[in-house]
Amino acid sequence: MAVRRAPESEPATSVNEVRLRGRLAGVQEERELPSGDRVVTFRVVVDRESGSGGSARVDTLDCAAFRSDARRKVSGWEPGDQIEVTGALRRRFFRVGGGPASRYEVEVRTAARVSRVAR
Repeated sequence: MAVRRAPESEPATSVNEVRLRGRLAGVQEERELPSGDRVVTFRVVVDRESGSGGSARVDTLDCAAFRSDARRKVSGWEPGDQIEVTGALRRRFFRVGGGPASRYEVEVRTAARVSRVAR
């Protein structure tokens, strides 16, 4: 992936953009938050390029769809479907067993099924 550098005349800006293409790892989970908002969470499995360091051959990434259009699309997917999502990386804080914890997830802006899993 090429990184575009801002011309000298443009001020430097922050960018938080994520694009994932992989397969749906399992069944999505929809839940209502205490605020009343709804979210669909799921995992995307992305194959690593051959020759990348370490023994892992895939990355499994958590995603959360808050937008109604993204929730609708995601809800129609089946485990194993090839999918593509775009969004932003977010760090979420919460408490577990009385102590603080955090996790990173992709907050989904757009979602599309690239192909269905063979049935």
